[in-house]
Amino acid sequence: MKFLLIEDHPIFRVGVQALLQQRWPDAHCVECGSLQDALQALREPPAATLALLDLNLPDAGGVEGVARLLRAAPGLPVLVLSLNAELAFAERVLQLGAAGYLPKDQAAADLVRAIERILQGGRYLSADLAEHLMQRVGGQAQSLPHQALSEQEYRVLLLLARGERVADIASAMHLSPKTISTYRSRVLEKLGLGSNAELARYCLEHQLLVGEG
Repeated sequence: MKFLLIEDHPIFRVGVQALLQQRWPDAHCVECGSLQDALQALREPPAATLALLDLNLPDAGGVEGVARLLRAAPGLPVLVLSLNAELAFAERVLQLGAAGYLPKDQAAADLVRAIERILQGGRYLSADLAEHLMQRVGGQAQSLPHQALSEQEYRVLLLLARGERVADIASAMHLSPKTISTYRSRVLEKLGLGSNAELARYCLEHQLLVGEG
């Protein structure tokens, strides 16, 4: 068994690798500090059994990394790890084909449970996120405006709704403030809104910020 641990924080990698070795002592764990490292590791035998992917990598922030990894390795089970306990990100990565989504603040036992379920051919979502997702699916008869946003626009929407400044968003996404302002204008237009306050209200009304606060 071969795990790809794709995470740019060395301390977090050490902790996860120790957990993996304790539960699966015979498994081989390949540590990757960036998505580019992971794409290179995918070319080296044996084939990876499962990938654990940080949602906020310096060279592939947000769901972009999930999409690129799955394009490079179709069928590879991917468990996404994120600092954000947001239903919006969870829903997005599952739609892309990820096998699971787990906030990083969950207990070690949750990570083991998630990997075990995925290795058995299932999918994993934490109980609170799963409940909110079912409520969304059950009450949503038609597509909503935010579902038509691009991945970058979607990420900008959530960051603006959380009160992040354009300059800080630009730094986090490794883009220029002008580009972020352009994304903001597109998001406002597509959602038919006029301000950041309305963006925040929209996200709250559609439960896009589950786990915030």
